[in-house]
Amino acid sequence: MQAELVQTPVGTVVANHAVGLFQLAALHLNQRPPDLDQGRLAVDAMAALVEGLEGRLGDEEAALRDGLSQLRMAFVQLQERGGQTDP
Repeated sequence: MQAELVQTPVGTVVANHAVGLFQLAALHLNQRPPDLDQGRLAVDAMAALVEGLEGRLGDEEAALRDGLSQLRMAFVQLQERGGQTDP
């Protein structure tokens, strides 16, 4: 496993972690009621990776930025509705 991990570009591993944070944020934001605090933490963690490593994540970067934007929009919409989801 270590040899396989060493052969994988670090940008790919970091991008995979960012995807995991995207999924984690989506899970918390899709709860009924949404868990805005936990969702925000996952969104902020993803942002730290994606924005902090701007220009270094390779081909995955554009998709990660798009996903981050989607999460942020969803978070703001939920926050404006007082954390209520549509029925």
